[in-house]
Amino acid sequence: MALEFLRVGFAPHYVNYLDGWDRQRSLHAQVLDGTAPDTVLLLEHFPVYTAGKRTEEHERPFDGTPVIPVDRGGKLTWHGPGQLVGYPVLRLQDPAKVAEYVETLEDALISVLEDYGINGERVAGRSGVWVRGRGTDRKIAAIGIRVHHGVTMHGFALNCSNDLAPYSQIIACGIADAGTTTISAEIGRTVTPNDLVARVEEELFRRRGHLVREHSVRLTDAATPDPGEAAGRSKGALL
Repeated sequence: MALEFLRVGFAPHYVNYLDGWDRQRSLHAQVLDGTAPDTVLLLEHFPVYTAGKRTEEHERPFDGTPVIPVDRGGKLTWHGPGQLVGYPVLRLQDPAKVAEYVETLEDALISVLEDYGINGERVAGRSGVWVRGRGTDRKIAAIGIRVHHGVTMHGFALNCSNDLAPYSQIIACGIADAGTTTISAEIGRTVTPNDLVARVEEELFRRRGHLVREHSVRLTDAATPDPGEAAGRSKGALL
């Protein structure tokens, strides 16, 4: 089963959020049609706040900073330089097992964190990867996805060396009683997305049997269909 990785843009060549979203939607249509392999897009964004479908008004930036509404599950979050963002666009083994897909992503990120002596954990009732202790739980990786016609969109954001100040302007992921951290903050030295992207690819590839369904890739000259034209259900996971 094929699983490809595409590094779209890293410092200083950050990716505009809307451009990245357009790229996801185009790739989603191709994976759905069978004209492209399952692919993980990896990148860093220009600074941006995005709001999932469950975002409430009081969780938005306190200073009125604009927010891009998106079609993933979850609530409000920030993306920007120093944060490794991954958008797996995959045909799932079983589209009904969204929670297992999220857990597989978490497992891969937890394994990468172990390289840096960081004990990444799950917290009951909260998706993503957390660092516990020192008085408060701190989120180090967020996950927010959409599954449309059995093919995933959106994905994960791993805090590497990003500034944490933007999180002080929002209630990140709708969680008021926890903090946010980065790999660099935890270990006291700078670790950038470029430093660990290969390890993230490696851990995801090792888990490809849990991520994607075995299927052949058809290369055709047909126009790419609009995924909204076909019947089906969309599912989201919490951020």
